Amino acid sequence: MARAPNYGQERKERDRQKAAKKAEKLAAKAAAKERSKPEEKTDAGMETTK
Repeated sequence: MARAPNYGQERKERDRQKAAKKAEKLAAKAAAKERSKPEEKTDAGMETTK
């Protein structure tokens, strides 16, 4: 005999996976943005301390 579907649990699991994927995508996007920043800002800060 087949078990009764638990739609609430299945929906929560799909939402959890979707949220995890979205968070991972945002983290990757933020990391890419950080890498693409020009390094002149950090160099300029070092020059003023000399």
